[in-house]
Amino acid sequence: MAVDPTVPGDAKDWTWVLEQVCPECGFDTRVVDPPQVGDLIRANAAAWQAVLARADVRTRPRPDVWSPLEYACHVRDVFELYDRRLELMLTTDEAQFQNWDQDVTAVERRYAEDDPAAVGPALTANAEQLASRFDSVAGDAWDRTGLRSDGALFTVSSFSRYLIHDPVHHLWDVGTAP
Repeated sequence: MAVDPTVPGDAKDWTWVLEQVCPECGFDTRVVDPPQVGDLIRANAAAWQAVLARADVRTRPRPDVWSPLEYACHVRDVFELYDRRLELMLTTDEAQFQNWDQDVTAVERRYAEDDPAAVGPALTANAEQLASRFDSVAGDAWDRTGLRSDGALFTVSSFSRYLIHDPVHHLWDVGTAP
């Protein structure tokens, strides 16, 4: 498994965003109404289209920080991964998630070399798929569970709030206010 030695990996456990405001981006997942996450995902995907059109889309602000294009590729893949995980939570009792190394994925999928004109539609399609799946959740399904490989336990409700912080935070990373 190759990793980009210029960009430090992120091994942080971000589940704390379920309990407090993110001190970096200012997003507060505690005020998110889970049934509204589908709309938040769609709005986030729309904001990435302007990022992908920027002249500096391939430029890293520092050698050790992803470019806007690399962040957009990551968000595209997060939407795809979380759709699979949500489907698993909704169809499998006590769903378990395999580990996903975002840093290895960035190198293997060659985020820095991707075509922004292709990333935009793929990000939008993945966002719509995930948003539609969240839109379909009702009643007790919000309480179904999933277990991450590191032991973090989510309900569909907490999973929705945890998920939405990621793409919002990455818009902040690229200088776009949520």
